[in-house]
Amino acid sequence: MKNKLLNILKGRFLVDDDAVKNWRFIGFSVVLLLVMISSSHHAEKKVFEIGDLDKKVKELRSEYVDLRSQLMRLKMESKVAVKMKKRGLKSSDVPPKKIRVITK
Repeated sequence: MKNKLLNILKGRFLVDDDAVKNWRFIGFSVVLLLVMISSSHHAEKKVFEIGDLDKKVKELRSEYVDLRSQLMRLKMESKVAVKMKKRGLKSSDVPPKKIRVITK
């Protein structure tokens, strides 16, 4: 047991007769590790991108709500009447009449 541990620590498994199999396995492990590291970096980048987009969506939603409330205030009849009064128009005192078209 002690001898095997010493051989591993000294690196004899890399220069023995079966070293080709060991080197192939080490190379394969290194390639897998590089793929795993690359994949995790890519996933973290996507997470940060999703977070930034989520912040933008929240900002745009609040801007939309604000602009919608401003539009509702501008569309109020009292606001329109004040603006039209400045242009010389006023609301009618006579209610509108219904026009009926009779087709033969």
